[in-house]
Formats: sequence, C-alpha cells, structure tokens
Amino acid sequence: MSSVLRLISLAAIWGASFLFMRIAAPSLGAVWLAAGRVAWAALFLTVVGLWLRQALQMRSQWRHYLVLGLFNSALPFLLFSYAAQQLSASLMSIINATAPLWGAVFAAVLARQLFSAKVALGLLLGVVGVALLVGLDPVLLQVGTGVAVLACLGAAACYGVASVYAKARSGVGAFSNAHGSMWAATLLLLPWLPSTTPVAMPSVAVWLAVLALGVLCSGIAYILYFRLVADLGAASALSVTFLIPLFGVLWGHVFLHEPVGWNTALGALVVIAGTVLVTGFSPAALRRKVVQHDG
Repeated sequence: MSSVLRLISLAAIWGASFLFMRIAAPSLGAVWLAAGRVAWAALFLTVVGLWLRQALQMRSQWRHYLVLGLFNSALPFLLFSYAAQQLSASLMSIINATAPLWGAVFAAVLARQLFSAKVALGLLLGVVGVALLVGLDPVLLQVGTGVAVLACLGAAACYGVASVYAKARSGVGAFSNAHGSMWAATLLLLPWLPSTTPVAMPSVAVWLAVLALGVLCSGIAYILYFRLVADLGAASALSVTFLIPLFGVLWGHVFLHEPVGWNTALGALVVIAGTVLVTGFSPAALRRKVVQHDG
C-alpha cells in the first residue's frame, strides 16, 4: 500500500505544478519563473545530498548534467512557464502526458526502426487527443494561444529527448541526475534574467507558488519518484504519467475554477490511451509489483 500512496502523492504533486505555474507565470513571466523554480530545487537537493552524503561529481559529469539540465528542466520549464501565461493548468497537464509519445519517436529515429502497428496507433491517438483538446475549446481560438500550445508540445518533446538521453547514460545515479541537472539548469537560465523583468509586482501567493514549484514539485517529487523506481522499477514508476492529468484537471477546477468540458475529458482519455499503447503499460503488471513489494 505504501507504493500506491507514493504513486498517488507523486501524481498529485506533479499535477499541482501546473496550478502553481498558472498562478505565478502572469506576474513573473517565463524566465523568472523557470529560473526561480530550478534554483529553489537545486538548493533543496543540495541540502538533501549533504544529508545523504552523496557527492555531486560535477568535475566528471558536468557535460552530462548540462545536457540533462537543458532538456529535462531548463527548456521544458521555460516553455511551460511561457504557456502558463495563457493556457489553463488542465490543458497543460494533459499535453504533458504526450512526453512518452515523443520519447518513442526519438528512440525510433535514433535506432532507425519503423514503428510497430501498436505504437503507430498510439501516436495517432496522441495527435487526435491534442486536436480534440485544442480544436474544440473556444478559448484556444484567441490570438496567441496557438503558440502557447506549441510551447507545451515542445516542453513535452524535451522530456522525451531527456528520457532517451538518460537511458543511454544509465551509469549515473538517479539522485545525482536530478541534483546535477537542477544546478545545470540554474546556470543555463540565470544569464537570461537581466534580459527580462517580471510583468507585475509579485504577490505573496506568487512567491509561495515559486517556492512550491522548486521544493515540492521538483525536489520532494524527485525523491518520491526515485523511491518508486527503486521499489517498482522505472517502467512501473512511469505509470504516474497517466495520473498527472487527473490531478492537473482537478486542482485547476477546484482552485482556479477552470471549466471541465466534454472535450477536455475526451481529449485526456484519448491522449492517455495513446500513451498506454506506446509505452506498453500494463495495470496488471503494476499491481503484481506493488503486491510483491508491499506485501
């Protein structure tokens, strides 16, 4: 039961990240929000690393951390922060679920392999799901929202690149990847801060949202995720991807009063169905692993 609670907690936390971005982005703008998030996460993980006595190995792994920090944190956080100035938390959380689809595409391209019929159907469903979300929402017909949707898709694609790259560099520990990549992302984003200024004077709620994004949604969430990977394996831990949209839509509706139309529900189901096909996720296999570990 403990693994199930961790899985649900992680999905709830990562689903809340879109709520916090939606709160903070209109005031801080994309660059300041993304930089604040990774900086708080890096500081928090440094404290945890000292407590766990885990060295960062920056001298030998700095190039690896830069690549991972760019594609797993700096760029996707920047793109999502940009999109959060216009799009709902619900929509962003659902589009985020396409990350495994992008990972499958990049892995196949690198391996020069054709997609199986199952994977091809999953990719098609992912495209259809996003089209349902975007094409049937009257709010998204406003000028500029199309770019925000593309930014979300770009962020999800970055996660796909990062997953493929991380698998190729499996020799580095999971916590070291998180810790080092957050510092790398901070260094990548800091030089851009002087080029922009916050849109408005941030309120206390905005600063708390940034703190929550860094400490809760990046720092603590990584620790929960790594525990799940250790207990259940990486493939089973990735099942959190299917739960994040549920919480993203829930938090957006409860706290921001975002409407949940039939196209939102249908689009989310189609995107998740496509992701399940592409990843080969099996609820029965996950259940067996949970029972085996917790029982």
